[in-house]
Amino acid sequence: MINKFKALFYYIFLYPLYKSKLGHLGRRSRIMTPLKIEGYTNIFIGDHVLIQEYTWLAAIKLTNADTTILKIGDGTNIGHFNHIYATKEIVFGRNVLTADKVYVSDNLHAYENIALPIIEQPIKQLKGVSIGDGAWIGENVCIIGASVGKGSVIGANSVVTKDIPEYCVAVGSPAIVIKRYCKESGIWRKTDKNGLFLI
Repeated sequence: MINKFKALFYYIFLYPLYKSKLGHLGRRSRIMTPLKIEGYTNIFIGDHVLIQEYTWLAAIKLTNADTTILKIGDGTNIGHFNHIYATKEIVFGRNVLTADKVYVSDNLHAYENIALPIIEQPIKQLKGVSIGDGAWIGENVCIIGASVGKGSVIGANSVVTKDIPEYCVAVGSPAIVIKRYCKESGIWRKTDKNGLFLI
């Protein structure tokens, strides 16, 4: 009964509010008690998206990037306490699944000037981030200025700073590929540090 009441309250009051403020909010998409939303008009959310409680969504122009966009594709499920911060472009594909406490960013603080506290130094723009269709991002993962390919898995506590190809399993800090899907054999196979299949 409580869940039905919460759903009814959301679709009567909160859904229209978010839809009026966001760049786009698709059908049957839910944003559950966000921690913070910044840059509403730069955020585009597809159909049947679920964003769990206490997630921070931001799409703010803080660098010299021409445009700023955060796009979350149809069917994607964002876990609790995620922090997704775009200053240029972050795009989630369709049916992406993230666990709790995931951080995704296309920028970082400059730190080179030791005469200034880091908080007073500019934001450094990295390349845009894309998370491919059907990818799975594990708990406590950080993705910073890198992309994850379609159908790939990022293991818990990993830090992704370089692109991960599609249909791979990557773990570690920095994350490296340890397994790839082999189309010829139709199975997932272990790889060496260069991404080559082990015999």
